[in-house]
Amino acid sequence: MKSNDLGEAVADDITIEVPTHEDWDDIYSTFSAAINIDGDPQSREAERELFEPARSLVARSGGRVVGTLGCNTRQIAVPGAVIPAAHGCRGAVSPAARRQGLLTKLMRRHFEDARALGEAITLCWASEARIYHRFGYGLSIRRIGLNVNSREVTLPPGKGAGKIIEGSPADLRDALVKVYDQVYAEQPGWSERTEAHWDYRLADLMSMRAGASALRVVLHEGDGGVDGYALWRVRGNWTGNGPIGQVELVEQVSTTPEAYDALWRFLLTVDLTRSVTTWSCSIDEPLFYWVGEPRQLAAHLCDALWIRVVDVAKALESRRYAAPVDVVIDVTDEFMPVNTGRWRLTGSPESATCVPTSDPADLACDIRALGALYMGGTSIRTLAGTGLVRELTPGALAAAAPAFGWHRSPSAFELF
Repeated sequence: MKSNDLGEAVADDITIEVPTHEDWDDIYSTFSAAINIDGDPQSREAERELFEPARSLVARSGGRVVGTLGCNTRQIAVPGAVIPAAHGCRGAVSPAARRQGLLTKLMRRHFEDARALGEAITLCWASEARIYHRFGYGLSIRRIGLNVNSREVTLPPGKGAGKIIEGSPADLRDALVKVYDQVYAEQPGWSERTEAHWDYRLADLMSMRAGASALRVVLHEGDGGVDGYALWRVRGNWTGNGPIGQVELVEQVSTTPEAYDALWRFLLTVDLTRSVTTWSCSIDEPLFYWVGEPRQLAAHLCDALWIRVVDVAKALESRRYAAPVDVVIDVTDEFMPVNTGRWRLTGSPESATCVPTSDPADLACDIRALGALYMGGTSIRTLAGTGLVRELTPGALAAAAPAFGWHRSPSAFELF
């Protein structure tokens, strides 16, 4: 045994390797066991279609897979741009192989590979946040879950005369793709969807149903054609007093206020239901300002996407800024020292540059702060309150704060 730079004991016989397609079953089993589920054949085969061996890593001990870290090659919308990003997934270590530095080795290689491929950021959904803090991830997007009492919320008059169209996911797929593609590039936090990603999204796995109905689809058609959709399920239930069914909203995407209005009005009035749940909405979801009784939304706040900046200069010049900014930032990154140093960021809504500099720093921050700030939904003043950002030049925080925001709050609702 030896120790790594995080003070963990590292087994001498463990190797980090790029897997092949033949390793998929072992990877799936290792990950399932590590997150305390059995897995199932249907899910295993559906997820196999998204498996990218060349972007994945395994840890082996004695030839056996004891750790795994996957990655999907996708683009993601950020403030003012769409950029390539490493979508990290299936990070896990076998229970008997914990505390031996495997995840540290996997993460280091994952970050180095992403940087070498020109991906300035890597992102993930965290099983436990404390794991990802120590590797330099910052909480970039938060989500709000809702459990709407649909019989108590009051609705204003309808906005338009469009119509709702029902159909199967397979029959309406082309319309879903078209609407999503119209929205995603302008919505920080949403990732591109290839044909394979849509296959998985609409696969309707039994594990995703969890006892609810098959996946259902409704479209909204306005004067200009289809301008919104909702993917949803329903969970039937009854008591001695009658029906108490529940609508489970998977995702709702709209390109017009009229579509948003009509789709939510539909979901809140499905026959034999009394509530609508959805696990991930934007923190400034319009529904809060639309319904008459926002308390009846029963909202709860939680973390969503975590971002790790692996190339400071490329990351900061790849996004755009809501206001002009010219600031020197002294960045500390203990896990990836290549990012440590002073960087001059000059940005605006139209362009940005970021270069190393020897000029005095205006702000100092831990690498986690850059990840938290990246999607425009976190206030730099808030991070200053935690100590992740420090003001070195008086007034620098106030000058930089407007720039790091964005006119659309980030959101995320797709696990990968």
